[in-house]
Amino acid sequence: MIERYTRPEMAALWSLENKFKAWLEVEIAICEGWHELGRIPADAMRDIREKSAIDVDRILEIEETTRHDVIAFLTALEEKVGPAARFIHLGCTSSDIVDTANALLLMRAGAKVDEDMGLLLETLEELAFKHKSVLCMGRTHGIHAEPTSFGLKMAGYYAEFTRHRERLASARESVRVGKISGAVGTYANLDPEVERIACERLGLAVDPVSTQIVQRDRYAHFFTALGVAAGGLERLAVELRHLQRTEVLEAEEGFAKGQKGSSAMPHKKNPISAENLTGLMRLVRSNSLASMEDQALWHERDISHSSVERVIMPDSTILMDYALARMRGVLDRLVIKPENMLRNMERSYGLVYSQRVLLALVEAGMDRQEAYVLVQRQAMRAWEEGRSFETFVRGDEEICGKLTPEALDAAFDPGYFLRHEDLIFKRVFGRS
Repeated sequence: MIERYTRPEMAALWSLENKFKAWLEVEIAICEGWHELGRIPADAMRDIREKSAIDVDRILEIEETTRHDVIAFLTALEEKVGPAARFIHLGCTSSDIVDTANALLLMRAGAKVDEDMGLLLETLEELAFKHKSVLCMGRTHGIHAEPTSFGLKMAGYYAEFTRHRERLASARESVRVGKISGAVGTYANLDPEVERIACERLGLAVDPVSTQIVQRDRYAHFFTALGVAAGGLERLAVELRHLQRTEVLEAEEGFAKGQKGSSAMPHKKNPISAENLTGLMRLVRSNSLASMEDQALWHERDISHSSVERVIMPDSTILMDYALARMRGVLDRLVIKPENMLRNMERSYGLVYSQRVLLALVEAGMDRQEAYVLVQRQAMRAWEEGRSFETFVRGDEEICGKLTPEALDAAFDPGYFLRHEDLIFKRVFGRS
């Protein structure tokens, strides 16, 4: 299932080969910086550009001996480049390469997630306008509150995912920094100009002050932005799961021909995609906690963050790529049932109009608490007897003594609840 919704390019981004290619991009950019400063001769720079190549198997073979991936990478590179390789990694420490390459990988992964969010927003916008003014029950605490529209529900999610997209853009900018400053960030064996030239070539900003690493608050920003977005996906998934419950059934996931819902019960049509997404988003949020645990490292750096990041960097971005695409698929095939929405509104016997009657009595001059008691009495009666609230209200002499038939008609007009729907749509989408 993961493969069906995960774009091959997102998975490929985190392959070993691509990681080493990113390292090589950084090493060559550093060499270009040294070359501009006159430290690397033109012929050596030409050899570095033309002969550098990645051989994953050879790197892994060397790593069996070195037990150090960057050294293995450099050793394999030296075998390809020859004598000019003495200029590669000049004055650098491993994290200069790894952290700067991580910025490239996170920026590219983040761009793909941003694209996914854009497509999901398009789907949400389409659903919102398609189901604008389609009355459904608004619920608080799971209990009938007052009517809303299915279009407004989707507009709310659209507005939320716009915020998620903005947070991710900010987080991508936070990790868009390179550091080529040496063992503890002092440029003792480097020139800051090399860092500037290299980062400029790579499309990165220079980290203003680094230690041996880029500080991990930047990474925590990125992964918590993903975690918050995962919470939004789960919120939408939970809403769809509730709406598909048998006693609600206002919307349901598409059910393909030949699909089966249960090995035991042939009648079952379960919200499996929404349930899967609910579970997977817990992983993304858990990974955001792991990224925050990586912030507090010893002095100028230890290695406790590295193992965590080798897991959460690919896992969180691949999962979000998958989840956003799968949610879009769910929404594209979502079956909306307006007739059930109206039926469900009637299941609470018209109690959703209680506040309208209360406010009508207050506007007619009745004390609010007195009006509340009158309306609540008829509301409880309707609920306990399973009969129409409107009938009881129209039969209440005290209420009818205050309200005209026209005022009562207005109090029970369902269209009243959506009188500001156009305004909300205009605020969210810029059009109504």
